Amino acid sequence: MNGVCGKVLLVDVGKRTFTEKYLDESFYNTYLSGVGLAAAMLHELIPVGAAPLGPENVLGFTSGFLTGSGAFFSGRWLAVTKSPLTGTWGEANGGGNFSPAIKRCGYDGIFLQGASEKPIYITIDENEVMFEDASIIWGKDIEETENWLNSKYNNRKPATVVIGEAAENLSLISGIVNDSARIAARAGVGAVMGSKKIKAIVLNGKMRMPSKANGKKVIALNKTAGRYVLSVGAFLPAFAVTLTGVLFRFEMGRMFTDKIMNGLGGIIVPAIYKKWGTIGLNKMSMHWGDAPVKNWQGTVKDFYGRKLDNISPDKILSKQSKSYHCYNCPLGCGGTCEITGYQSKKMHKPEYESIIALGPLLMIDDLDFLMGINHRLNMAGLDTISAGGTLAFAMECYQKGLIDSAQTGGLELEWGNKEVVKELVEQMIKREGFGAILSDGSKIAAIKIGDIAKEFAINAGGQELSMHDPRLDPGYGLHASVDPNPGKHTTGSYLFYYLFRLHSQLKDIEEVPLMSSSKEVLAANDENAKKAVLTSQYMQLVNACGLCMFGSFLGADRLRVFDYINAVSGWEKTPEEYMEIGHRIQTLRQLFNIREGVNPLDNRMNMRLAGQPAQKEGPNKGRSFDIDTLMQKYWEEIGWDSETGVPLTETIEKLGLNKYV
Repeated sequence: MNGVCGKVLLVDVGKRTFTEKYLDESFYNTYLSGVGLAAAMLHELIPVGAAPLGPENVLGFTSGFLTGSGAFFSGRWLAVTKSPLTGTWGEANGGGNFSPAIKRCGYDGIFLQGASEKPIYITIDENEVMFEDASIIWGKDIEETENWLNSKYNNRKPATVVIGEAAENLSLISGIVNDSARIAARAGVGAVMGSKKIKAIVLNGKMRMPSKANGKKVIALNKTAGRYVLSVGAFLPAFAVTLTGVLFRFEMGRMFTDKIMNGLGGIIVPAIYKKWGTIGLNKMSMHWGDAPVKNWQGTVKDFYGRKLDNISPDKILSKQSKSYHCYNCPLGCGGTCEITGYQSKKMHKPEYESIIALGPLLMIDDLDFLMGINHRLNMAGLDTISAGGTLAFAMECYQKGLIDSAQTGGLELEWGNKEVVKELVEQMIKREGFGAILSDGSKIAAIKIGDIAKEFAINAGGQELSMHDPRLDPGYGLHASVDPNPGKHTTGSYLFYYLFRLHSQLKDIEEVPLMSSSKEVLAANDENAKKAVLTSQYMQLVNACGLCMFGSFLGADRLRVFDYINAVSGWEKTPEEYMEIGHRIQTLRQLFNIREGVNPLDNRMNMRLAGQPAQKEGPNKGRSFDIDTLMQKYWEEIGWDSETGVPLTETIEKLGLNKYV
């Protein structure tokens, strides 16, 4: 078979055994790899009703269908499991160099079953699996663990994934780290790895990558994408800054938001990432009303002037010593920085999500502190989005009088209090003091605090929302509420749909208009539901192929995903046939939730984010939308029951998923 290894590795951690499972071409025709492979395997391997932190749960690592083919942006990997945070399908996306290492061991995925009684690390190559004692590194942070592993392998730096202290302590908002600070952070995947007492996985395979049907075609497709990333991207960052600067002065940020939702945006957004990384959005998103402030209560007016300037992209970039690329990526949005102050040392350049979650959301503008606390969270393996969201929840509870210093151990949870944030982060990592209440996210913390605390817990299904305000783009709120892995921004938005330019590849889809009104964007109608469903289907393809979301923002006519798959596989499927695979994967993920007793209605996001009540000032003043109707229309459009979110029998039969019911 072209493009894939044709087998997965099943490791029983408790019994210290391993087996290989071979998959035929019809399987890959049906599910591709990546998230599709994961969805099929977790249905098979996890018993119904398994406890997320129990030995029956499975933790999987999958590479993508296009990984190793030479296709640009094809270096992403997934950690998959039953989420201990939400009880739903759990999935976290990682970059760096771990994805190709899975295939160099000869596998498309690695699935861990059972649990060890004592801490171990696992080494895997194309021939064997070894279970090694990890007691000496249990309790160490990410950097210390990676350095120890590197020394064991003569500083050859094998491909590894590692957990930090937070996952060892079973924090439900902990992640899995590779390449020093690249984190598959969401859904509590780190806690599952910690529950199995696995400190690290080391991949040492040396196998050749799978064959591809038409290598020359892959090179030609790379040239098409590369023209936009490398050539146009060289001058567009300056253009983007000039344009947005003018729009800000005339308070027309929303116009640019609408304009970015067309073909031009597919060039500008990757260009911004190429120059600054995701932090290029810091100030723009604040002006647009995309970035939340003060636990989603405030606006840019509360975080303006010097405060906003302190988190500017150029200030962060001035601290960058070098940039780096993930595997086979022409963009290179990552970077290494050096600061003085809290946690003073070299560190991974923070992402937009982290700066906003730890900055405006908590009303902190000290950049060195933000970079330092981000680094500490990275080294402990704690999700910066959920950590920031949970701390903001606690601060609002303190503001509203639901908790006081007697309950917090004397800590004054005032907005912008850096020392309190520093102390609480340590407590959350170690499960100590008041921080122990916050270690599992805002939903569980709200239950412990009681009263009306859940009103201030900004999550969907238990997972804190990312730093993109649905009051600006309701698509973020819709996807956070209906995706089987709730609360994530990488599952889709209306912006995603416009950037994907699916009309350029699919039949019967209208071209994206140059402008869209607020009324159209906020409408809970069939048209917006259709956009969301198409986005979901396409994102499942992206994740099945191991592609980077940022690369997909070039547009389907620039990063030609459908053509890449055909070139690698030798198939001749149409774009519509591939979109059906995306539909199948999305539905299979939802079926996992249904079999686990999840009520899809319970995953609806906090209503504050639907503008209920609407804000009285700022960029999103007066904006609100009907999230309940949007959810129903999404379910109807995708072929799930419009009242319950349960996939319909005819949809299940059409997609060939009967055996999973």
